[in-house]
This record gives sequence, structure tokens and C-alpha cells, in this order.
Amino acid sequence: MPTSQDMTTELDPGLLDALQHQVAVFARRAEQTRLGGTGQLRNSMDRAAYLLLNRLDQEGPMGVKALAAGMGIDSSTVTRQVAPLVDTGLVKRTSHPEDGRAVVLQLSPRGQARLEEVRSSRRELMAQVTEGWTPDERASFCTLLTRFNSALSARQSGLPAQTDAKAPEPGRES
Repeated sequence: MPTSQDMTTELDPGLLDALQHQVAVFARRAEQTRLGGTGQLRNSMDRAAYLLLNRLDQEGPMGVKALAAGMGIDSSTVTRQVAPLVDTGLVKRTSHPEDGRAVVLQLSPRGQARLEEVRSSRRELMAQVTEGWTPDERASFCTLLTRFNSALSARQSGLPAQTDAKAPEPGRES
């Protein structure tokens, strides 16, 4: 079985260097703009808040452990990241419908409205950034970026990467 080193040397080192450089530039630019969108809403929601709100919107109310597991982070991180969202009224804590002792996190109506404002702003940014692209180019980029993110996630969790990753549903992160 080939080692990781063997696989790397079979590939074009110049292309791998260019790829890692472009990923580093992308990460820096994404953080600089925070991919926050356009207009007044630009840079108005940090990445952690956006991903948490988005997950709650897509999957509905859930406990901290389930939210952490779904996002691939630990419960203490979710607890720390959710606290300001609860304080600002974007997320509400409710009792679990089957076990009143357990707490469930839920997107509030205010959180839903705020998330949609940010999504709309980010959609506009994506439209502007890819203005000269064809619909097929946008779809291909989304598919490849999804595949790349899935491979990074699998590597982090020690799982084999899926080679046929498809683009996620709109608004979903993997």
C-alpha cells in the first residue's frame, strides 16, 4: 500500500504548491472579508455564529451535544459560542419536549430574521464575486469546494474521504 509520501511524490509538486498557496490566500481573504456580504450587513456576523444559526435552522431544535457532534466540535466550544447568541435573543433555550430537565437550543424568530438578512447579503456577495462565471462554473466550484471541505473534515475526524461528495443543499455546511 502506498504511503502518504509516495502518493505526494506521484502528484505534481508544483501544482500541490500552487494549491496550498491558493488555499492559504483564500483563508486569509475569507477572514479579511469574513465573507460577510454586502451593504450595511457586511461583516455583521462572525463565522461561528453563522454556522450555529444555520445548523439550528436546517436541523431544528437540539441539545448542545447534538449540535457539537453535528458540527464536529466539542460541547464546551458550542456552549461558549451559543452564550452570546442567547444573550442577544438570536437563540432561545427551551426544555426538551420529552425530558423537561434537558435543555434544547432553538433559533428564535429574531434569529431566523437575522440569519436570513445575513444569507441574503452573502448571496449578493457570491453573485458579485462570481459575476463573470457561468452557472456551470459556479456549480463546479461549489461541488469541488464541498468535496475539499468534506475531505478536510474526514481527515480531521480520522475517517476515509468520500470521493463523490456533492454540493450541499443551499445554506448547509458539511
